[in-house]
Amino acid sequence: MRKGEYGASFRGMLEELPLFQSLPDATRKELLGNSVQHSVAPGTVLFEQGDIPNFQIALLSGSVQLFGQSREGREVLIEAVREPGLLIPAAVVTGAPYLMQARVPELSRFLLIHAGTFRIAVAREPLLAHAVIGSLAHQFRRMVRQIKNLKLRSSTQRIGCYLLALSARQGTPDKAVLPYEKTLIASELGVTRESFSRALSGLEKAGIRVDGQTIAILDSARLAAECGFDSYIDGSDEFDLTQLPYPL
Repeated sequence: MRKGEYGASFRGMLEELPLFQSLPDATRKELLGNSVQHSVAPGTVLFEQGDIPNFQIALLSGSVQLFGQSREGREVLIEAVREPGLLIPAAVVTGAPYLMQARVPELSRFLLIHAGTFRIAVAREPLLAHAVIGSLAHQFRRMVRQIKNLKLRSSTQRIGCYLLALSARQGTPDKAVLPYEKTLIASELGVTRESFSRALSGLEKAGIRVDGQTIAILDSARLAAECGFDSYIDGSDEFDLTQLPYPL
């Protein structure tokens, strides 16, 4: 699809994005007229750390993994972003370089909105500015939780609480299915692959059983108590922690 070309089905799909739901027609048309829908294959790098944003990227379907990289070539998974939502709007609205590399782990679809057009629309349209502020607020809260998790807990506690939060997000309190390979999850939690495996083995006494990518949670209350599950660290704006079968 070329710039400015979009049909009724495309418009209907886009209006399900929080970004577009309440915008005036004129603003929506301006943004879509300066955008393109793009599908990418697994392994595609959307942008590199240090690149200046050319587009505001909205994730329509699939997911994106954001990596931080050192000068020596070491990299860690900072965050996995899932549909729907904006990719790093802080860099786009400020015109600052990206602090992370974005890599696509699965077939995914994006809306690429010209960065200059997006910045002008944010400055002019209060509803769009409000949507961007909301996106930034969610990202800030996720980063604060991540920092608290890394600084206040042992590696074993981080892994146990990760499993509990993952099972809650997946809606399966008796198990958690790891969403990607264990090396990446270990990186996201700030541990080595070997430490991750050792922690899983050690947590078996706290009520889990490991079967490949599926972790059975046999005693969620005990696991929560052992690892110090805390709604102010492990909570999410995406699911209701009051429905969990163990105390917060």
